[in-house]
Amino acid sequence: MTADQPPPPHSAQHAPVVIIGAGPVGVTAALLLARRGVRSVVLERHRDVYPLPRAVATDDEVCRILQAAGVEKEFAAISRPAKGLRLLDARHRVMAEFRRSQHGHHGYPQTSMFDQPELERLLRDALARRPECELRGGVEVTAVGPDTTGPVRVTYRDDDGEHHLWAQAVLGCDGANSLTRDAIGAVWEDLRFEEHWTVIDVRTSLPVRCWEGVDQVCDPDRPATFMRVGEDRYRWEFRLRDADEPVRELVAPWLPPSYDGDFEVVRKTQYTFRARVADRWHDRRIFLLGDAAHLTPPFIGQGLCSGLRDAYNLTWKLARVLQQGAGERLLETYESERKPHARHVIRLAVAMGWAMTGGQDGAAALRRNLLAAACRIPGLTELAGRDLSPSLTAGPLVRRRARRGLAGTHCPQPWVHADGRRARLDEVLGDDFTVLTAADPWPSLTALAHGLGVRAVPVADLRDDGTLAAWLHAGRADAVLLRPDRVVMDVVPAGRRDFTDTAAWASLLHTTRSPHPSPQNSLLRSTTR
Repeated sequence: MTADQPPPPHSAQHAPVVIIGAGPVGVTAALLLARRGVRSVVLERHRDVYPLPRAVATDDEVCRILQAAGVEKEFAAISRPAKGLRLLDARHRVMAEFRRSQHGHHGYPQTSMFDQPELERLLRDALARRPECELRGGVEVTAVGPDTTGPVRVTYRDDDGEHHLWAQAVLGCDGANSLTRDAIGAVWEDLRFEEHWTVIDVRTSLPVRCWEGVDQVCDPDRPATFMRVGEDRYRWEFRLRDADEPVRELVAPWLPPSYDGDFEVVRKTQYTFRARVADRWHDRRIFLLGDAAHLTPPFIGQGLCSGLRDAYNLTWKLARVLQQGAGERLLETYESERKPHARHVIRLAVAMGWAMTGGQDGAAALRRNLLAAACRIPGLTELAGRDLSPSLTAGPLVRRRARRGLAGTHCPQPWVHADGRRARLDEVLGDDFTVLTAADPWPSLTALAHGLGVRAVPVADLRDDGTLAAWLHAGRADAVLLRPDRVVMDVVPAGRRDFTDTAAWASLLHTTRSPHPSPQNSLLRSTTR
């Protein structure tokens, strides 16, 4: 057998999915696939977790994704909720405060601070417990073969020489300098933001002046970001002026006059903050995720969040294609859904960056004055403190008929009661589609749900705190169809009796063999009508 000939499908050289990169995005993707019974091989050039901190913040939607990956309890143990964001002037006086809730729409704190190496270790520990996953560290991927009519070939090199893997799908989670992006011929679209910053991570027992949130210093001469990451961990970011500026001079405004105690600089490095989106995110069965697909400035803390959203969006679709015979059109919705969403979040980060740092042009002072005035408008800071993640745009998997409505948004996740136990909503609903109804399902809806192999669940049977009923009422919906990622796919408006366009999305999700039941689907069998 030559290198150009794929091996038999069950050989050691074949894997359903090959994931390039074992950072948080790649490992989370592997865990999400494993939950659905899909085997994967993860290829990583480092043998161990990269030891220095990078990402430090996440939101409640991503905590929900970590819950789906099975590591939410471990993550809660290493993270700390943050109160939100404050804008400070050059003299460190508070201009505005954007509070974040300790209990967001998804059932978790709206902002949580963490240390990325700790997150990566717990993800890898979870990966090691899954027989569906194999991590091969210390390897260098050298080529990703074109996906024509057969499996995709991935070539990598280790201490024993060169090897080939054939996969039904390849996930490129290999960062900003992605080989996978080059392999599919994708190029960057520049969203016109580039600044050079110094990032400093410190561990100290000193009484650092801070609040339990993020401070953004809106100073045209020295814009800066400061946050408390852990019990004794802090991060400062300064727009670069002089690469050799002493750390203690930079951080002095936050420290007591005398700071002779413990003060360890964990990392000082220089970053170029950029805003970019790949012009294409996939070529048939080769996909880009995370920094391989998009780069964002860090001003709203959404870099890692966007990558984990990529993984959640793609993996349930890929599992449905590989295991249940759904058509390739389902995979095309990955880019059409995630690319506009990521672009929106990046543009928001750029706008926040220009507003908060003042930029470097002649209009900087005017922008800062307008920002200060806007922050005094009643209710604006509360509005700005809401979720940063927009609704998904209308498409094959989002049947939106109104400009504002539930379609494309996420279902909230309260605590519910089922089978004599208290659990989060997603744990009870399982991994498949669900029809959630405001009242008992009516005959035509029951028949439709049965024909599609999904469950119709009245919110009353979930016995939550009223969150779900209030959410449906506010959205003027009698029923919603929830996707596996808990995005609302379609809505039965109040007063109507059925979904519309069911033939279209039933065709998109068509399966050629029976789906594999999730172990969690048994939790609400008693509520299925």
